[in-house]
Amino acid sequence: MRRVGEHPIPAGPLAVRWVAEEVGAIRAGALHTFRVGFENVGGAPWRDLKLSYHWLDDRGNPILWDGLRTEIGVVEPGAQVEARARVRGPIPPGRYRLAFDLVLEWRYWLGEVGNTPLTLAVQVAPRIERALGAVGAEVQGQEEPLVAVEEAQAIAHLAPGVQPAPDWSRRVLDAHQEGYALVGGSIDAGRARRLGPWAPGTGRNPSFAQPLLCPSVVAGVEPAWVEPIEGLPAAEAPAEEPGIFDGRIAQQLRR
Repeated sequence: MRRVGEHPIPAGPLAVRWVAEEVGAIRAGALHTFRVGFENVGGAPWRDLKLSYHWLDDRGNPILWDGLRTEIGVVEPGAQVEARARVRGPIPPGRYRLAFDLVLEWRYWLGEVGNTPLTLAVQVAPRIERALGAVGAEVQGQEEPLVAVEEAQAIAHLAPGVQPAPDWSRRVLDAHQEGYALVGGSIDAGRARRLGPWAPGTGRNPSFAQPLLCPSVVAGVEPAWVEPIEGLPAAEAPAEEPGIFDGRIAQQLRR
């Protein structure tokens, strides 16, 4: 691990010294595990504190304040900890500051009581390369040609009769590169009332209340599949994985 340089340490019962870190490449929206070393240099044991993080912009403004939590157990004064911190990359890719801190839930962060968070400048990369495959239907005439499933970094699950618009592959890949593990779009099925929520032109919504139809899924992610709707594959994003509905990702259902 890389040693952390000297930083201000407050006097008193709650004080942390950051010792070392091993933060590697980060991809937007993806889950990572990094090693972080730190020491209790205060006068009181740490009980119920957890390691977490903030995502900040280049001016230190919070983009995401409450990161995933990592348990560290009871840490006595003078003891060092090497934790394996779970970190979810921010959306979209770009330059960020990753700030590790310790938190007592519903009370305070150590950074709010005089401590210095461990802050690192990082470049967050796109989640995947532009390699999309499809199963369930033959797709042609795309702005970005599809690749073989075994070469794909994301796979769209279609159905017979589904005809994607020419810009479908480009928009799906754009959303995956932004960081979304599960991507779904609108379905134009004429007067099929049951498909009303998935009608074209309903915008972009990462909190879409319905399952995503004919979803594209990042390789290695297992979505929560539900019963097909009008014969179309339907899934929800698994816990903690980001998904998005984008009405501009257009498909027609021809039967």
